[in-house]
Amino acid sequence: MRSRRAALVGALATVSMIAVSACGATADKEESAGGSDKPLTGLRLMVPNTPGSGYDLTARTVSQVMQDTEVASGVQVFNLPGASGTVGLQRLVNEKGNGKMAMQMGLGVVGASYTSKSKATLTDTTPIAKLIEEAGAIVVPKDSPYKTMDDLVTVWKENPKKLAVGGGSSPGGPDHLLPMQLAKAVGIKPKDVNYVSYDGGGELLPAILGNKIAFGASGFGEFLDQIEAGQVRVLAVTSEKPIDALKDAPTLKDSGIDLVFTNWRGIVAPPGITEEQQKSWVDSLTTMHDSKEWQAQLEKNGWVDAFAAGDEFGTFLTEQDKAVADLLAELGLA
Repeated sequence: MRSRRAALVGALATVSMIAVSACGATADKEESAGGSDKPLTGLRLMVPNTPGSGYDLTARTVSQVMQDTEVASGVQVFNLPGASGTVGLQRLVNEKGNGKMAMQMGLGVVGASYTSKSKATLTDTTPIAKLIEEAGAIVVPKDSPYKTMDDLVTVWKENPKKLAVGGGSSPGGPDHLLPMQLAKAVGIKPKDVNYVSYDGGGELLPAILGNKIAFGASGFGEFLDQIEAGQVRVLAVTSEKPIDALKDAPTLKDSGIDLVFTNWRGIVAPPGITEEQQKSWVDSLTTMHDSKEWQAQLEKNGWVDAFAAGDEFGTFLTEQDKAVADLLAELGLA
C-alpha cells in the first residue's frame, strides 16, 4: 500500500509540475471566471505538511482530477510544512482576499490550531468543501487477552492509567482525539488516559506488535497488511457502518458504544474572498466530485466519499472546531 501510494504521489507531483511550467508566470495574474464554462486558471493549493503525507496525496489527486475533467488548468500544488499544519494555516489567513489560493486540511489541523497556540484559526478561513473521510480502528496484537471491545473496556475502566493506548499523532491529532473521545463515551475521564504518541503508523505498528501498548487507535488503513497476515486483530472500527475491507470487524455502536469517529479531509480558502470566488471553487470541486475520474480515485485509495460544500461544510467545520476545542480544554491542552 505504501509503495503504491508513493508511486502515485510521485506521478501526481510530476503532472503538477508540468502543468505549472506550461501555465507560466502569467497564470497568477489571470482571473478566475466565475460562472464561465472555461477552466479556472492560476489556482494554487497549499499542503500544510510534507510531500507524501495523506494531505499531500489528496491535494495532488484533486489537482490531477480537476485538470483531467477540465474544470481547472494549471493547478499548482505546493508544500508548506511546520507546527502540525499551523504554519500553512497562518499563511492562508495572511492571504486575505486571495481567491486563487486554498489549503488542503483536515481534523489534524483543527486540533493543532489549539495545541500549537496558533493565532490563526480555521474559523478565520472560508470553507470550500469536505472531500473524504477515513474511519479509525481499535486494534490489538494477535495474542492480546482482549478479544472484544467489552473485554478491553472492562479492564480499561478498572485502571485507565495502567493501560497504555498508542496513536500515530501528537496531541490534538486524530489518533489522539480518537481514544480521548472513546474514553468519554465509556465513562473514563480523558485526563486519566495513558496516551503514548508515536511518529506516524511506521512507529505505532511495532509498538503494537511488540506489546508495548495495550491497544492502538489509528486509521484502519495503517494495519491492513498486518490484519490480513493475522498479526493484528481489530476489535472495532469507528465508522457508522461496517467497512468493506474489514467485514468481520464490528463498529463501536455494534459493540454497545455510542461513538462514531472519522478522520476527514477538506479544503478551505483565505478569509475575505468574494462570494463569486468562493462559488468558483465550490462549483469546480462539485463538478470534480461528480466525475467518474474522482470516483475511481476514491475506490483506488480506499477513501469514503463525504462531500459537503460551501455553507454545509462551514457548519460542519464550526461544529468540529467547538468539539475539539472543548475536549482539548478538558485535557488542559487548549
